[in-house]
Amino acid sequence: MAKRKARQARSVKAKKRAAKKPAAKRQAAGSSTAMQDRSLRQHLLVLLRDGNAHLDFERTLGDFPADLRGRKPAGLPYSAWQLLDHMRIAQWDIVEFSRNPKHVSPDFPAGYWPRSDAPPDPEAWDKSLSAFRDDLRAMEKLVSDPKVDLHARIPHGDGQTILREALLLADHNAYHLGQLLILRRLLGAWRES
Repeated sequence: MAKRKARQARSVKAKKRAAKKPAAKRQAAGSSTAMQDRSLRQHLLVLLRDGNAHLDFERTLGDFPADLRGRKPAGLPYSAWQLLDHMRIAQWDIVEFSRNPKHVSPDFPAGYWPRSDAPPDPEAWDKSLSAFRDDLRAMEKLVSDPKVDLHARIPHGDGQTILREALLLADHNAYHLGQLLILRRLLGAWRES
């Protein structure tokens, strides 16, 4: 009991000292934190959108030849279609978990992969590309929103934060974009620029 009272007294004294600080110093500390928050958000957005050290999504998949989308090069276990749709499903799951407390993730691992090597129809590839772009924009919107505390635990999670989910999404996408680049090279469908 005495220890708790001593802590409370120290806390009250600390608050009084902070209140006595000149307003300019308090404001400078607050603006420094705000600048750090903006900087972190900008770095995350660049990582999500542009890739920094890895290829971006559009460069890797935007012009993928239709006749090669379902082909598996020798020695690789996946086709471009499987990797694209896996990335779409995993990204959708990360975004929905981040913003929807009622979201239920697919069964792992089967629910994260398409059933076929090739797109089931000509429109499936474009639909997957479009859905991927939409979900990426949704994560960018979460990261951009200054009302979203990047460091706060997601209430329906078990310790995750929006910062962690954004980094997970970028990391997962980078990993599979690298695989797609190798796949394109093995299929003879990559031009160095």
